[in-house]
Amino acid sequence: MNPIITSLIVAACIFASAIAGLLLHSRLPSHHLTKETQDVVRLGTGMLSVLASLVLGLLIATAKTSYDTTDQAIQGYATELILLDETFRDYGQTATVPRDLLQRYTTQLLMDFWPKSGGHPAVLDNHVAGIMLEHIREAIRALKPVDDGQRWLQDQALQISTSLLRQRWLMIEQAGTKIQPIVLVVLVLWIAFIFATFALNAPRNATVVTAFLICSLAIGGSIYLILEMDSPLNGTMKISDWPMTNALAHMQP
Repeated sequence: MNPIITSLIVAACIFASAIAGLLLHSRLPSHHLTKETQDVVRLGTGMLSVLASLVLGLLIATAKTSYDTTDQAIQGYATELILLDETFRDYGQTATVPRDLLQRYTTQLLMDFWPKSGGHPAVLDNHVAGIMLEHIREAIRALKPVDDGQRWLQDQALQISTSLLRQRWLMIEQAGTKIQPIVLVVLVLWIAFIFATFALNAPRNATVVTAFLICSLAIGGSIYLILEMDSPLNGTMKISDWPMTNALAHMQP
């Protein structure tokens, strides 16, 4: 779902329902607009408003949690890359091959997660990057330590590389939208009904119409924020590439 288009459609639907409520007021028979009838409608609308508020809050919390989890995962991944590079530095010149592979792998991650061309989405499951990470682990196993210190460093490097593989697949499995479209559809229908019932009892003037327009745009804006946070590596609110860029800078000779 395109966040901008979806949010504009949501705002348009809600505003249209409000306008429909304003127009419906003059067409309804008088016995449908009695005080008792309005009280019953207000009671039902109040209950529905609470439900809509809870669902909207739940969607925002879910999207924010997904955004923060991905951000923390990338920061942790970049930290592991730096730690592995430091391990290769401590090992010595004989670890040049896996260290060069690690630098190439980090460069590939930057290209996959934050593509320079804005039209291409981030790619987590890049087969080439996965093979490069496997080659790093093979290069670590191929090292021939000459003392206990290098043997310990080799073991540490193997543990870190295994952790990187595990975290990579975890990020791949957790990728994708967490917000189901049907939930948004039901929520928008609820809010549209609420606005329509509000409009039934509202005065017919430009101020009311303007207020409904602003509120509709605000609801559309909240949907936009939800969809943007639900795609943390794409869109205008995508996660910063600073952790990975910083990791690559640490790997320079």
